[in-house]
Amino acid sequence: MGKGFYIALEGGEGTGKSTQVSRLANALNAIAVREPGGTPTGLVLRGVMADPKNTSLTPLTEALLMAADRHQLMNEVVAPTLNSGRHVVSDRSVYSSLAYQGYGRGLDLERLRSINDWALGGRWPDIVILMNVDSEETQERIGHRTLDRFERSGAEFFTRVDEGFKSLAAAEPDRWSVIDGSGTPDEVHLLIMNAVNERIGAQR
Repeated sequence: MGKGFYIALEGGEGTGKSTQVSRLANALNAIAVREPGGTPTGLVLRGVMADPKNTSLTPLTEALLMAADRHQLMNEVVAPTLNSGRHVVSDRSVYSSLAYQGYGRGLDLERLRSINDWALGGRWPDIVILMNVDSEETQERIGHRTLDRFERSGAEFFTRVDEGFKSLAAAEPDRWSVIDGSGTPDEVHLLIMNAVNERIGAQR
């Protein structure tokens, strides 16, 4: 039985992750999942965290709910799939918590790493693709839709998140690939496929 790879696509809002997760999963015959909300329990947690009416939700509560969602997804879907030898492609992962609740909300990064490592049972993504898109373009992409609680966090927040993602990618170059997400869906898909195939080949 071959090894199943845990592949995550990361980036800020409006970078095209969801479209590319679906395409990559189809190309690899992988299971596609998302965080938060990848299980029935996770959908409930996602609703709580994304609801703009929940204005009193603290950063720590948000981080703990994210970790709970992540634990459920790992045990219900991700780990069984990887153990069967099949790949998993995830729309966001633990690194989003480090970027959003850590760099964005200001929570302690090492504490976040510890909590999430516990939630994941130590199983972090093998390959991470960072979708890098100019902030003006991402604002154009999300400007037409009703914004959820995260998307209403403000420009300064998302600047910190973007800087966080770049710092995380720079710290683990053997795990991360940074992709220019500003091209057409076909162009971006080709870049992602090349990066993923290269990483899979290097880790086998």
